[in-house]
Amino acid sequence: MTSIVKSEIDRELKAKHRALWASGDYAAVAAELIPALGLELVRASGVKQGDHVLDVAAGSGNAAIPAAEAGAIVTASDLTPELFDAGRNIAARRGVEVEWVEADAEALPFADNSFDAVISCVGVMFAPHHQAAADELVRVTRRGGTIALLSWTPEGFIGNLFKTMKPYAPPPPPGASPAPLWGSEGHVRELFGDRVSDLTMWRQTVVLDHCTEPTQFREYWKSNYGPTIAAYKFNADAPDRIEALDRDFLEFLTSWNRGDDQRAVWEAEYLLVTATKR
Repeated sequence: MTSIVKSEIDRELKAKHRALWASGDYAAVAAELIPALGLELVRASGVKQGDHVLDVAAGSGNAAIPAAEAGAIVTASDLTPELFDAGRNIAARRGVEVEWVEADAEALPFADNSFDAVISCVGVMFAPHHQAAADELVRVTRRGGTIALLSWTPEGFIGNLFKTMKPYAPPPPPGASPAPLWGSEGHVRELFGDRVSDLTMWRQTVVLDHCTEPTQFREYWKSNYGPTIAAYKFNADAPDRIEALDRDFLEFLTSWNRGDDQRAVWEAEYLLVTATKR
């Protein structure tokens, strides 16, 4: 395969990826389901006044804005700039400044050793080529700087959501790795290798209780979450597959509901990672 053909394939892939996350309303998902995770990541990273911080795959700024509130000088980068307007509005309401930059996590437009801390809250995990993304995280972090990531685990709620949708989803691009692998300790160790020290990883859960029962929660994902929207769109001309996806999705949500008749609760596991660049 020639470099020209490979470049064209990559451009098409990134265009599809951008369109996927521009669909629905990811800003609402971040604000309504996981509003505290960005702040938790910032606290774990030790970001402080005056630090230069890069939030990779920042979306609408779930981590970038808390970093700015901590006094950092923050750049929020994402392949999908359609998410930036919501981020700018949130930042303005909270009285902080963030620089918003359209950027591919696998080819960041920043110089080597540019940032004191590089963070990502359930963001960089969705870049299809994990090693390329990990290499970029390391490259743009200064020596002695911090890399801090929060990713859904393969075994947790979001990992199993993707397993449920997989039979109905568009085929992954060549060479792509499943996003929830970033929530696997062994995978993270392999990606960073000996380029980092003080690698710390721990699993925690966040409670998702925005909806009152499983059917309502299924419709929430169908309306707001890009990967779910893509799965339904991919099967739009096959009513029997849409019906099967609806059934399997509801069965998944029902089986994972940890609440009762009064309150539906889903617990989503994630891996929080911090490391120091050597």
